[in-house]
Amino acid sequence: MSSFAIGVDLGGTNLRISAVDADGNLLEKLETGAQVSRGRDFVIQEMTDAIKSVSIRLRGKGEMVGVGIGVPGIIDQDTGMVRKSPNLPDWRDYPVKEEIERRLNAPVILENDANAAALGEHWLGAGRNVNDMCILTLGTGVGGGLVMRGDVWEGMTGMAGELGHITVHPDGPKCPCGNNGCVEQYASATAILRMARETIAAGNAQELKDLSLGTGPFKNVEFTAKTIYNLALQGDKPAQEIFRKVGWALGIVLGDIVNAFNLQMYVLGGGVSNSWDAFAPAMFEQVRKRSMVYAATAPADVENAKGAAAGVSYQPSPKSKRTIITRALLGGDGGLFGAARLPFLRSRKTPATSPA
Repeated sequence: MSSFAIGVDLGGTNLRISAVDADGNLLEKLETGAQVSRGRDFVIQEMTDAIKSVSIRLRGKGEMVGVGIGVPGIIDQDTGMVRKSPNLPDWRDYPVKEEIERRLNAPVILENDANAAALGEHWLGAGRNVNDMCILTLGTGVGGGLVMRGDVWEGMTGMAGELGHITVHPDGPKCPCGNNGCVEQYASATAILRMARETIAAGNAQELKDLSLGTGPFKNVEFTAKTIYNLALQGDKPAQEIFRKVGWALGIVLGDIVNAFNLQMYVLGGGVSNSWDAFAPAMFEQVRKRSMVYAATAPADVENAKGAAAGVSYQPSPKSKRTIITRALLGGDGGLFGAARLPFLRSRKTPATSPA
């Protein structure tokens, strides 16, 4: 009999659930609001009800090996607790894994959402031809994950991969983590909005100001990282400078990570990665400048130029000795597939029981 796993991607606003078989085929997918403001018990009940519903619909089509759940925040793998999460404040030091397993009567694996995205991209996306890879997820914040020899590298307590909180400017903006000048303060959607407001306050950014106020040609246009990117595409210099800073910060961090790990591939995902062509030239410039490892192992410039101009995903051979920096291929589904991959990698020896 074939088998499948259920993957859950829990965000601050959305709860997404998928059923995926061992070959990576999507069997079922649903999405609903997370409603985290109603508390952890409500969210967990909504989640477990949805998982049971999917499992029942797939009954007879295979054995469920387990449930993988991607959660934003720091996960203690030994206890199955969310130690800290900005989007799930009342989940702190709560036995989440134990509670969900009790309700489902099925094995559950908790994982940081960026780690799950890394695993998904390694399994089915940009990293499918490499052994080891790193991902930076550029969304509301900046997350990170590492895959070594086909599985997430957890570190001592499961807290490895907090790459969004590497310092790029010691005297930079204060970060919610308590540090100053984290890459999250330059390369996230939140940071892009902050930098735009700072640029407006400094003067000489009329188009950005009109966009922020929804006036002139921007009536009824929302002020977001995406619309600021669209303005940069239209040639607005202040908007372009914002994305140059995004690339500058990412280049510094990638240079450090390349020097430290010497992995084959570094993938950029999340919504901000869609502005690749606006930030990639500055990013590659900084990586070449700051990483002697990258300078020695970078692909031919034409390959990077393609990526910078069009976001083309360069696929190396498994034996390639080149350092690849590229975009994610699975979009917002990387975390879903990665979460579903977890039970296949770490499934228990005894058969899992499907929730009734």
